[in-house]
Amino acid sequence: MGAAILQFGCTMMCPHGGQVMAIPSQSKVLLGGQPALLSSDTFSILGCPFVIGTVPSPCLTVTWTAPATKVQVNGQQPLLETSVGMCNSAAGAPQGTVVVTGVQTKVTAQ
Repeated sequence: MGAAILQFGCTMMCPHGGQVMAIPSQSKVLLGGQPALLSSDTFSILGCPFVIGTVPSPCLTVTWTAPATKVQVNGQQPLLETSVGMCNSAAGAPQGTVVVTGVQTKVTAQ
C-alpha cells in the first residue's frame, strides 16, 4: 500500500518548533487544490530557536530522502508522508527531522 503524497499547505515544523516553508516548483499537479511537493522543491525554516550551549544554531534548510520511486510529477519524485526531511543548520549539520501534519489522504504513491 502507498503513502500519502505531501501537498503545499500541509504543516511542517522542525523538531524545535520552527516553521518549514515550502516553495513548490510546479503547479500543474494539484492535491486538494494545492501543488504536490517534490524532492527537488526548496524548503526553508523560519523561527527555529535551537541553541547549542549559548550559541544559536537554528535549523535553516531541509534535505529530503525516501521520495516516491514509482510515481513522478513532471519528471520529479514527489514527497510522501513517509519521506524523511532532515533539518540542517547553516553549517549543514543535521539537527533532527521534520514533523509533518495535515497531509491530504486521497492520493497515495510508492
